[in-house]
Amino acid sequence: MKSLREGERTKAQRQEPQGTQVFGGREMGRNQPRSLGRRGLSGATVIDSLDTLYLMELKKEFQEAKAWVEESFHLNVSGEASLFEVNIRYIGGLLSAFYLTGEEVSWRFEAPELSRLGRKPCPAFNTPTGIPKGRLVSGSWGWATAGSSSILAEFGSLHLEFLHLTELSGNQVFAEKVRNIRKVLRKIDKPFGLYPNFLSPVSGNWVQHHVSVGGLGDSFYEYLIKSWLMSAKTDMEAKNMYYEALEAIETYLLNVSPGGLTYIAEWRGGILDHKMGHLACFSGGMIALGAEDAKEEKRAHYRELAAQITKTCHESYARSDTKLGPEAFWFNSGREAVATHLSESYYILRPEVVESYMYLWRQTHDPIYREWGWEVVMALEKHCRTEAGFSGIQDVYNSTPNHDNKQQSFFLAETLKYLYLLFSEDDVLSLEDWVFNTEAHPLPDR
Repeated sequence: MKSLREGERTKAQRQEPQGTQVFGGREMGRNQPRSLGRRGLSGATVIDSLDTLYLMELKKEFQEAKAWVEESFHLNVSGEASLFEVNIRYIGGLLSAFYLTGEEVSWRFEAPELSRLGRKPCPAFNTPTGIPKGRLVSGSWGWATAGSSSILAEFGSLHLEFLHLTELSGNQVFAEKVRNIRKVLRKIDKPFGLYPNFLSPVSGNWVQHHVSVGGLGDSFYEYLIKSWLMSAKTDMEAKNMYYEALEAIETYLLNVSPGGLTYIAEWRGGILDHKMGHLACFSGGMIALGAEDAKEEKRAHYRELAAQITKTCHESYARSDTKLGPEAFWFNSGREAVATHLSESYYILRPEVVESYMYLWRQTHDPIYREWGWEVVMALEKHCRTEAGFSGIQDVYNSTPNHDNKQQSFFLAETLKYLYLLFSEDDVLSLEDWVFNTEAHPLPDR
């Protein structure tokens, strides 16, 4: 078993240099190799990869990435960017690199520089409620007027990074801004205890009653339980909000299919869409992570619930021709855990399923999670590896799928990191000492 584990870990480790071939060529500094998008901050792939490269002891690639950050990364660029992405990728990635390497990137984290980095997104919070707007123009760092709603997963996924900004810089403004978000959410009425995905930053009211633990909602719930853990279990507000939300999710969104698969549906004003997005598959790991601190009579229940949701997400992979999962899968018309539309059949190197495998392995040491993880490694090798790195695929139900010609930065930040940790000893980034932000950047408990 030991030799197999070491072989699997080495295989996952070898995928990282393949994915970072772009570092030495003309793709260096792009947000995602060979992709097109809005002009804005550059270097998401490089900064997203720093901690993974360091963790895997890929010293040459780490030094190349570090050199690019030191020489080329700056904030004075023109274009539109997402507050959420700036936070989880750039701030989260640089914070994580600092904590893991210490002096090696400490130049970025001297107090004046740190405060300057953290202050850049702060104008987003200049709204009547203090709920931030979602997009910024990064040249002037003014704020775009793209839509009237703020997204739960975006404004709800700032807490971990902003508290660390306050701790490292001594500037309380960062902590005050995210604590105000909690204050607004505690006051507002929630339908059946559920948190809809869209909130007006002007009125502080929900814009529509669409609830999802997948896209638009996901990391809000994740950051509640992780805020509790990161605070050395002193943030009672986060703990209470998390378990209250989880109880409402169980009551109104949780379902078991005729075939016995447990899934979390989406809720639209009381009507359920019987589907799960790939993004929602993180929830198995989240529920496992929070099981220990639940009420004693609920702990075993949450552990079993985490295992059942993770099993369902594995089925979405196992029922495809490529053994990779679709962007979304449904439970209707006698079909279970499969995409029913071609527009949902793609796979873009997402991490959420292997993320849950890692958490469930760390919790249970059941070898099934490493077996499932190895299936993903082999499927990535077979269907996603290219001469220039790794690519998403357009249809997981086609045994010879076409590539989408994009390597998302989260593949290096999250997917490969979680696979590596799945086959590592538990003391490698121990869950007792570290929490991962929603881009898998490890931050130490405070």
